[in-house]
Amino acid sequence: MIINKIANELAVNAAQVQAAVKLLDEGATVPFIARYRKEVTQGLDDTQLRNLEQRLTYLRELEDRRRVIVKSIDEQGKLTDTLREQINSADNKTALEDLYLPYKPRRRTKGQIAIEAGLEPLADMLFQNPDKDPETEAAAYVDAENGVADTKAALEGARYILIERFAEDAALLGRIRQYLQKNAHITSTVAPGKENEAVKYKDYFAHSEKLSKVPSHRALAMFRGRNEGMLHIQLNADPQQDEPGQASHCEQIIAEHYQIMQRNRPGDNFLAQVVQWAWKIKISLHMETELFSALREQAEEEAINVFARNLNDLLMAAPAGAKTTMGLDPGLRTGVKVAIVDATGKVVATNTIFPHAPQKQWDKSMRTLATLCKQYKVDLISIGNGTGSRETDKLIGEMLKANSELHAQKIMVSEAGASVYSASELASKELPDLDVSLRGAVSIARRLQDPLAELVKIEPKAIGVGQYQHDVSQSQLGKSLDRVIEDCVNAVGVDLNTASPALLSYVSGLNRTLAQNIVHFRDNQGAFADRKALMKVERLGPKAFEQAAGFLRIANGSNPLDASAVHPEAYPVVDTIARHSEVAVNDLIGNTALLKTLSPETFTNDEFGLPTVKDILNELDKPGRDPRPEFRTAAFKEGVETLADLKPGMILEGVVSNVANFGAFVDVGVHQDGLVHISALTNKFISDPRDVVKAGDIVKVKVLEVDVARKRISFTMRLDDTPAPAGNANKPKGGQKPKGKQAGSRSKGQSQNQAMGNAFADAFAKAKQK
Repeated sequence: MIINKIANELAVNAAQVQAAVKLLDEGATVPFIARYRKEVTQGLDDTQLRNLEQRLTYLRELEDRRRVIVKSIDEQGKLTDTLREQINSADNKTALEDLYLPYKPRRRTKGQIAIEAGLEPLADMLFQNPDKDPETEAAAYVDAENGVADTKAALEGARYILIERFAEDAALLGRIRQYLQKNAHITSTVAPGKENEAVKYKDYFAHSEKLSKVPSHRALAMFRGRNEGMLHIQLNADPQQDEPGQASHCEQIIAEHYQIMQRNRPGDNFLAQVVQWAWKIKISLHMETELFSALREQAEEEAINVFARNLNDLLMAAPAGAKTTMGLDPGLRTGVKVAIVDATGKVVATNTIFPHAPQKQWDKSMRTLATLCKQYKVDLISIGNGTGSRETDKLIGEMLKANSELHAQKIMVSEAGASVYSASELASKELPDLDVSLRGAVSIARRLQDPLAELVKIEPKAIGVGQYQHDVSQSQLGKSLDRVIEDCVNAVGVDLNTASPALLSYVSGLNRTLAQNIVHFRDNQGAFADRKALMKVERLGPKAFEQAAGFLRIANGSNPLDASAVHPEAYPVVDTIARHSEVAVNDLIGNTALLKTLSPETFTNDEFGLPTVKDILNELDKPGRDPRPEFRTAAFKEGVETLADLKPGMILEGVVSNVANFGAFVDVGVHQDGLVHISALTNKFISDPRDVVKAGDIVKVKVLEVDVARKRISFTMRLDDTPAPAGNANKPKGGQKPKGKQAGSRSKGQSQNQAMGNAFADAFAKAKQK
């Protein structure tokens, strides 16, 4: 059942899903299956496999919960064939829990107490026979010994029995949920007395919008405001109603579900009150909790996806390559930390200079840096973008200008997470003889050489490419980001003889222990000469070797294929190709002219099909090719170093630091990223900012507005836009008005739902008066 369901959702064959599930259950990773088991899964790609893996986990959890529920109800002696069929048909966790609600063990309720007092027959009678007079019928159930002191107590008990029965009706809950999901609004108001303290939530002081339309960032902002005690959030089931006290449309749904109507019978007002109370004291609270929980879950999922996509873009950013690099960790009072690493990332020199206030050793610092650059033949200068970065960038500019014989290139890089790495256990193992304050400079240098290799050493949440990362499920966020890193690492491949334990631990089939064992073996036995030597590593067995070998590279090893992505299990295919072409394997690699003459079908067999052979030929053509783009840098404008330096109309070059659903944030070197709203990214309509930009892209932006007090910058990438006059922020004249708002904006829902009938409304009005 699970296999067929996933196959339908992914629009693939059940056999493909069955094969992928078998491989996953055997311990194969998604990168390995996607790259080296294409014949088995008939070509499922990594995206399909990730979706398959997630749905498989959810549906298996659903089946486990289904079994627990069936067992619990069966042990209560209440499992009917109809109920069993309903439970087996439930296709999501919400529907399953609705069915279980009446049977879920819980503390004694008012309804249960009333049943124990013998009032259930009265409740059934009044529900089934509205012609009966409630007061008269209740008199027969007065029993002081059982806690029923008078007719009022008897009717109250009967009322609670029916209320709880209504509130546990799965079919009714489904109807109300469907209505609310389509029509309800979420409303937010400022907590009394918090107007000044909650100024960052000003956009939500009087906010209302359709629940089904709330974007992730606004939902999380409101929930954060509520958690901090700054905002009150409520579910408005009837946003179309203008008069206070008017009955909810959900009450009409309840009445219609049970065919409760106002016909001026003795019991009509009693039942109308039951309907009203069932909604107000039970179902509305249950639905608000459930729908807000679902909204938060969806918002968290989207926020996690945004974080994951941005992290992927950052990790797959272009590496500057194996060049001697100077890393500068800027600081003002504490000085600028300097570290130089060689082409392999090894630290060869460190220093600390004090060019800025209060020491102001500008000329001395320039001389120190020039001497270091000349001594170590520095190719690149990597400047962290934290406090003092633009001042330090200016220092480097003057130093290079005064020493024309130096040809080093200066680049500003994100230093997010550098301090976290500096104080980590991994950093202390890698750089045990280096002061903590200098380790950050080493990280800044290395992340320019190879962003992927360096950033995997830092907890993903500390890299700073997501929003609301502290508000979402940390376990879900961790799993998602780990999957991203795993995919990136294996897409690029890893140099077995230089990779850190952190990088190796993300290779398919490896973990932290095996990664440490590989490094320990390398340190004691010397560099790996070939992939087969991996089998000598402690605890690295055949299964781990199968999963990892294809993603590990050995440059200048004994076997030239070890530097490629060709898996060792496929080396016999390459030997066959070489014999067929009458050349040595060495002469086959990179021989584009020869490889183009070969037909992949010639070399297929029972074990290796056409997809694998095609991959082998492509890899032989460009062995170990890096899928990352070519290295480029942004040039920040001289003299624009702080928010105060920005003026509307300026055109600047910057780096996309973060992409959210509502737009992209761009760093132009003023210590505060600015927002390009989704409507200002391009002249054509787009629904996803990533259709235009991604993290790490170099873009040109125009300044629309600068709010120094709130530290907000509004940019546009439509360079023909002109800034709006004061008081008309975010309305560029040169193109269409942005259709959305920045994070924290207000959006009013416009939907209307049908009005309640007058007779029904009158019935509830009478019940309320009574």
